[in-house]
Amino acid sequence: MTNAEQPVRAAEIVGALSIATDLGTGQPLEHAMRSAVLAVRLGELAGASAEELTDTYYVALLHASGCTSNGHEAAQLFGDDIAHRAAFYLVDPTNPSEVLEFYRSNVGLGRPEEVRSQMIEMAIADAAPRAREAFATMCEVAQRFAGWLGLGANIEAALEYVFARWDGRGFPDVAGEEIPLPTRLLHVARDASLFLSARGRDAARSVLEDRAGAAYEPKLAELAVANLDDLLPELDDARMWEVALDCEPDPQVWLSGGRIDAAFGTIAAITGLKSPWLREHSTSVADLAEAAAWRMELPADSVTFLRRAGLAHDLGRVGVSNGIWEKPGPLGFGEWERVRLHAHYTERAFAQSPTLAAVGRLAGSHHERLDGSGYHRGVRGPELDRSARILAAADCYVATREARPYREALDADAAEAELLREAREGRLDPEAVDAVLSAAGHQVAQRPRELPAGLTPRELEVLLALVGGGSNQVIGEGLGITAKTVGHHIQHLYAKAGVRSRAAATLWAFEQDLVHSA
Repeated sequence: MTNAEQPVRAAEIVGALSIATDLGTGQPLEHAMRSAVLAVRLGELAGASAEELTDTYYVALLHASGCTSNGHEAAQLFGDDIAHRAAFYLVDPTNPSEVLEFYRSNVGLGRPEEVRSQMIEMAIADAAPRAREAFATMCEVAQRFAGWLGLGANIEAALEYVFARWDGRGFPDVAGEEIPLPTRLLHVARDASLFLSARGRDAARSVLEDRAGAAYEPKLAELAVANLDDLLPELDDARMWEVALDCEPDPQVWLSGGRIDAAFGTIAAITGLKSPWLREHSTSVADLAEAAAWRMELPADSVTFLRRAGLAHDLGRVGVSNGIWEKPGPLGFGEWERVRLHAHYTERAFAQSPTLAAVGRLAGSHHERLDGSGYHRGVRGPELDRSARILAAADCYVATREARPYREALDADAAEAELLREAREGRLDPEAVDAVLSAAGHQVAQRPRELPAGLTPRELEVLLALVGGGSNQVIGEGLGITAKTVGHHIQHLYAKAGVRSRAAATLWAFEQDLVHSA
């Protein structure tokens, strides 16, 4: 997506989002996509209409999009807001012994035993109202996201019943055909996918049989069991992304312009709900990066592209426990390794989409540094374009201005000093730092330009003319010097750049971002 005006399939953006929510619920990547394929295939067997199939597809992709809405509270109770979700999805919530075992195995992890015992007792006593509140919140958030994406009233309505049951013992208090067909299809497909991953095909079949008429509409459960082998082909295939996109019912849903921006706003909101410490982080980074990009005179498409990457840059945080993000003390080695993964998770969410992979790569580069000390790739300056440098500086500035569980927020002067130090020590790009500070309202002094490899201003002029394809004679005429002098300058710049030819010098100029920044 290098052209900001290029339409994007809604399935690709929602699919990328679903990969992140799979991480946030402790599921294998592509669980939501597999659920969508199963639900649509089952709907076709059940005779669902074309409109119902489209609604089913998007309900399945979005069904867990509210998973971050109670991450902070869940981490306080369970110690980890991800692992307990994966465990709970395999529990029959109407079976008291399974529910008790779930709480005893998951509440208060990492706490002293006497504290755990008290927490477990309180959790069990308060289980029903707390679960209802959590389910209601997750459904409401998913509904609002569907509204932001403009996917239609039927999809929004169906997402209210993600935790409902055919027998009326779920949330909300509805039963049977009061639950919209797309959600009834989701219930069967989601659990088939969950148990297929956790315990295998036979276990998935047994669960569908055992819960028919209770959790699931009997006819749909029977159809799924009778046709399970026919429903599953390709769903363990490495091509799950392509299979899921091919499965979208016609007509395909496309987004353009403001609707794409709204979709990336949804991604920022999902990230912000992960923790009270992150509420405005992604939108603040996007705003600041956009303003800095205009100051650095990036093309309009690049600015839009950068803003979207800013909104998406922390999506991978969803896949790392709040127990780490909200830890008040220093992180251990293993915890730091998991933190470093969040940038990879951001990139991974978009990686399979040819349309969105580029914005994912940019978004995932926000912790890279010019000297190679950043993460998750540890790349160096020549591999980081101007947009990546701006995003890194904007993220760094916004983070310093926000409080974290382990430190207070810096004031404006201290944040400025921190960014200038990062630039001085070669980690952040000085030009990007100046643009970010200026966009944030700081008075930025004009700094003398530092050229790479000790190039002189005249050698830079010769290099740029050389990149333009001019001969020594043409370059000399343009600069008012002799062709022989041009030749001397070329030899000097070859030595400084470590190249031996005009072609290599041209590539070096692009690597050093001289062509764009001159």
